[in-house]
Amino acid sequence: MTARRRGKAPSQADVARLAGVSQSAVSRVISGNAATARIPEETRQRVFEAVRKLGYVANPAARAMRNQRNNLLGVHTFERVFPRACEDFYFEFLLGIEERAEETGFDLVLFTSTGSGGDGERKIYRNGTNRLNLADGSILLGVSTDRGELARLWYEGYPFVHIGRREVPGAEIPQIIPDYRSASAQIVERLAEHGHRRLGYVREWMEMEPYEDRRSGYAETVGQLGLTDTSPGFLGTHGIGEDWLDEVARGAVTAIVVESQSLAESLREGLAARGRKIPEDVSVAVLEAAPADLAGQWDSLVIPRIEIGRIAVDRLHAMLDDPEKRTGNLLVPCPLVPGTTIATVSEQA
Repeated sequence: MTARRRGKAPSQADVARLAGVSQSAVSRVISGNAATARIPEETRQRVFEAVRKLGYVANPAARAMRNQRNNLLGVHTFERVFPRACEDFYFEFLLGIEERAEETGFDLVLFTSTGSGGDGERKIYRNGTNRLNLADGSILLGVSTDRGELARLWYEGYPFVHIGRREVPGAEIPQIIPDYRSASAQIVERLAEHGHRRLGYVREWMEMEPYEDRRSGYAETVGQLGLTDTSPGFLGTHGIGEDWLDEVARGAVTAIVVESQSLAESLREGLAARGRKIPEDVSVAVLEAAPADLAGQWDSLVIPRIEIGRIAVDRLHAMLDDPEKRTGNLLVPCPLVPGTTIATVSEQA
């Protein structure tokens, strides 16, 4: 008879028995230390499955304390991302969070140094303690996400929302996700509508879920529309190679999709050095929002950061009212902004 059937909350020992592993292995998996402890993936999945079947939630005392609301929402970032200027990438996320928190009667707690190890990456847990418990729930964001800590938070039942897609094996963490996949598909469709059939792709060095979404949306639509792309970036090479730029200058492609504004500027410079212009000789679209001083120049997408920040507060609020809503993703569309860097094939040299 399980702990749940006896009317008692399931324990780590119950999870260990169901998974057929030691209690110490369960503890390491749930705490996010499985990789360090060299626990096999198959064992981790058995533990996660046992957790799901039993409805195990760690640290029930902390959860009980959280049921006593103090109307505080936490904001935690996994590296130093708080803005130094209004042009900062995270500024509008934080603005939306602040606006909506104020409208709904919550105060914000900014966790700016929680468990920092001195390497610029921040940790949620310090000496085994989740300091986010000071708040009713928290919004998490940043590039250097610690997936082990996300898994541990989720299995402990702490209410949180993560801004941006992150794959966390065994944990269905709640996420607000900019829909880069659909935006990339729309950009390819726009290029096709302008007569472009031979495309090129320029990728950043980062291998993260937001870039995976861009790449998959691009590749799927290129295939669906019967377009061609044999560029190094499409085949997996990051950056802009000089040899490939020479091919572009000779007319190998009519349009290029670039993952970032900085790479787009480098592409412009490389083409200019070869006597080629955008969009007269080659069209360019960017899979990143343009900064304010370049808005309306590049054909690009918009990341609705203020809206995403506001949505994150509402999702967290709903989660606090109903813990059953602590899973599930929400995709937020990223509209396209017409610029001056796409021309029809007939208008190009």
